[in-house]
Amino acid sequence: MATAPLLAEARELELAEPLALDCGQRLQGVRIAFETYGRLDADNANTILIFHATTGDQHVASINPRTGKPGWWDRMVGPGKPIDTDRFFVLCANVLGGCMGSTGPSSLAADGAPYAMRFPVITIRDMVRAQVALLDSLGIERLHAAAGGSMGGMQALSLAANWPDRVERVLAIAATATMGAQNIAFQEVGRQAIMADPNWQGGHYYGTGKAPDAGLAVARMAAHITYLSEASLTEKFGRRLQDRTQKSFGFDADFQVESYLRHQGLSFISRFDANSYLYITRAMSYFDLAEEHGGRLAEAFAATTARFCVVSFDSDWLYPTEVSRRLVHGLNAAGAPVSFVELSAPFGHDSFLLEVPALDRVVRGFLDQ
Repeated sequence: MATAPLLAEARELELAEPLALDCGQRLQGVRIAFETYGRLDADNANTILIFHATTGDQHVASINPRTGKPGWWDRMVGPGKPIDTDRFFVLCANVLGGCMGSTGPSSLAADGAPYAMRFPVITIRDMVRAQVALLDSLGIERLHAAAGGSMGGMQALSLAANWPDRVERVLAIAATATMGAQNIAFQEVGRQAIMADPNWQGGHYYGTGKAPDAGLAVARMAAHITYLSEASLTEKFGRRLQDRTQKSFGFDADFQVESYLRHQGLSFISRFDANSYLYITRAMSYFDLAEEHGGRLAEAFAATTARFCVVSFDSDWLYPTEVSRRLVHGLNAAGAPVSFVELSAPFGHDSFLLEVPALDRVVRGFLDQ
């Protein structure tokens, strides 16, 4: 039986100080949109910061106002759930560069016009830097835990590496410490699809009545394939035709899987900004914790006092178990306490978002330690 969506407190905060970025620029007037669930304890020590994935947002367990759908991790966050809002104060923010209220390329610059491509190129560390400033503004010095899947897991790892005194537990699910060449390649295909759309207009499409919807839809289609597994696509669609008994011998969506991907692309353009997609995927492409810390992953975690839990899925070919093992080896070399588990699930990379009861048990057990 479905449960009622969790009520969240939606908030927005403007950082008092300019945000220094890895590119060397300082961004003024940064706004962070975020949601909170549950209550802070007397010591401000029960906070779990959840980082969202590439195209996620702050609506982790509440109804998304743009789509009308439940939060992207509502099965994990709520009263009595693995991330229990009766016990923990849960915080989730829209990332810097996003398009759901936090400052990004669609936001207005000081001259009153959207930043568009004037927005500075950002990194995963910049995203985390903005959220650390948010924690400072809220008076939260140390987190009970930081958690996330995919890009969210990358942010959690960056927090532990660059602000080692701010977090007690780090849960990194279906994540990586270094973006590999194949993933950079997939992201470049998506960016090129957007920039090749004539309606992109060099990124200055705001207010013109035209947007690179076709390019963004293709980018989403290409990325979505990487989130799934061949087994799940075969089981769900196989080679079945869509609303027809014969092939059309044309270029309509003959196959169900083609129709599904087109639907994914079209639904995505209604909730996401194309320039945000460019900036966020570029930040992911730049991500390399070893490179940030002298070329050795162990050095990234040399100062951390956190405990880690690393989770991979056997059907995830985007960030396969091999990259999680490399992360664990780096943590071991740094002397950090770490537990690791590969879970069996048929859904591919998206398994962390879907019904995998074993993940629920891992998350609950790790947060209760």
